[in-house]
Amino acid sequence: MEFIDHYLKSVRFEFHKYKQMGDKTFSQLSNDEILWKYNDDDNSVSQIVKHISGNLLSRWTNIFTEDGEKPWRDRDQEFEDPFTSKEDMIGSWENAWQCLFNTLATINATNFHEQIKIRDEEHSLIEAINRQMTHYAVHVGQIVFLGKMIKGQEWISLSIPKGQSETFNKRKFNR
Repeated sequence: MEFIDHYLKSVRFEFHKYKQMGDKTFSQLSNDEILWKYNDDDNSVSQIVKHISGNLLSRWTNIFTEDGEKPWRDRDQEFEDPFTSKEDMIGSWENAWQCLFNTLATINATNFHEQIKIRDEEHSLIEAINRQMTHYAVHVGQIVFLGKMIKGQEWISLSIPKGQSETFNKRKFNR
């Protein structure tokens, strides 16, 4: 039981961290900037958020009783029609992450060892969680990179700014 509690606490922490990286990126972008694409074949921040939101809702709704790839999900459409307003994009983002966090709150020692299906493939709960965590990390990294490209010199770093590692470490280790 101790392992399960520790693992789930770690998982929640990491998922919150990725969500916050997205949140901090969105706060720096305008409505027009969420639609910017490097070229026509690339995805905008809005399209990536639409994809993550669709994935979150599909994977985390009824995970113990339904396949993680829901029949109502249209994955291809997630990349076609981006959210056209930042407000709609953030609303979907928040709703989707809340689905994940609500589901994580239901996981405990009694259901931890159940198998989860994603695209008709069996996964342990750990495999399913790790699969999704790495998926979201990749896409949040894309969102952050796009934000940095869009903002250029105006970008506010989400971690230790370039050239500030020594200052950061001195502050950290002098406590």
